[in-house]
Amino acid sequence: MECSIPEAEAAECDLSFPIPRGGPIYVPNMVGPSTRVPHFQTSLLSELQNLEAELSEDFSQHDISVDDLKIFTEDELMDMAFKEVFQGRENNENHPPLLDQPNTHRSLEKNSKRKRRGANNSILESGCIEKVEQVVRIKQKQEEDKASVQLHSFNPVCRINEAAHKSNSTERMRSLRSTSSTRKVNTVSLQEHIPVLYPEVVLSVEVYHNVRKGAKIQELLVLGGQTLAALRDKIFCSTDQVMHKAGQHDPSGYFLIEDVFCPDLRDPSAIDLTRPILDWLQHSKEEAQKKWEYIITGELQKKQKAIMGEESVSQLPHFRSLEMHKIRFCDLSFRLGAGYLYCHQGDCTHTLVIRDMRLIHPDDVHNRALYPIITFQLKLRFQKCSVCKIFRATKVTVDDKWTPENPCYFCDECFSLLHLAEDGSPLYTDFVQYDYNHD
Repeated sequence: MECSIPEAEAAECDLSFPIPRGGPIYVPNMVGPSTRVPHFQTSLLSELQNLEAELSEDFSQHDISVDDLKIFTEDELMDMAFKEVFQGRENNENHPPLLDQPNTHRSLEKNSKRKRRGANNSILESGCIEKVEQVVRIKQKQEEDKASVQLHSFNPVCRINEAAHKSNSTERMRSLRSTSSTRKVNTVSLQEHIPVLYPEVVLSVEVYHNVRKGAKIQELLVLGGQTLAALRDKIFCSTDQVMHKAGQHDPSGYFLIEDVFCPDLRDPSAIDLTRPILDWLQHSKEEAQKKWEYIITGELQKKQKAIMGEESVSQLPHFRSLEMHKIRFCDLSFRLGAGYLYCHQGDCTHTLVIRDMRLIHPDDVHNRALYPIITFQLKLRFQKCSVCKIFRATKVTVDDKWTPENPCYFCDECFSLLHLAEDGSPLYTDFVQYDYNHD
């Protein structure tokens, strides 16, 4: 079995400028409140200004010492401990206890010398033990601190482990494509450079499979000032290829984001697929209201209410329509994490999720002409020919009596040898044949 993506899409993912590491935090069943790009941009810039003002304050009145941050070696700790012990001993010898009676001093001189020797030895021994224990505690504390803040690049063990496991994990990591990995953008076909003016908002948009609803097929970075038509031109779906091959490609399509339908009417032959829906909403308000109440009391909404609290049942929104190439993301209200609709080729529907929103980073691509940028593209799976096991399958047969498998995949050459005569006429017809693109 062979895995790949179309050459056109592979060129899109062949990335020369880095994209910042990190990505959106995914929380299941969590949807953010309704927001807009200008509101987010204004509030974030205000927070940044407040932070800069706070950091620019004069901290000279604070006595900041870095002595506690110094890491002592074992020899230095032992020297410090012995110095303190001997210093304490010298202080005891230089300042003996004072006695009022001189006769008593003479009579007790011999005994005091003997006791002093024993006392000094016991003091020295107990002081050394105490200081050694203190040194051990300091050393253990330093080891704990170093282990907790040890830098990965300074750890030789990590380097050895990385070298050992690098060959085993390289192939697996090639299939992991997300915003958490460094990506680069191909600029070979780029003919113009349009600078991105700061501040600009970058949106992380996810597109999901039309059949396997939980499978993400694409992830893109879109600028807040771009139109929805720019996003649609970057979305890849195999249904478009199938319809092109069948000669029935339909340029029509639309997005539904919150209460706004966004049809694509750039092509003169395109049809406004949202018009029948809006007419139904206008002439069947009671039925539409019942369906809307059923939608907002679904299983997913129950989970969201359990997390975010109860919300009152809202009325049917006032839906409106705006052409896709005339509306920008910054003109829309949306919720981070909410599922929206993308429909094309009549009834091929995808879930669209705006997962993250942030200000543009210095490590981002600062050429507007390159956006939207595809940061993730699901690899398509292709079946090989069931006969030769070499070439990619182009046809699939069902209920074919001369095949060992049902369904059975064929390349063009093997299909002709088994099913067609020399003049091109079919040898038998009691099977169903389909063109095969990918799984």
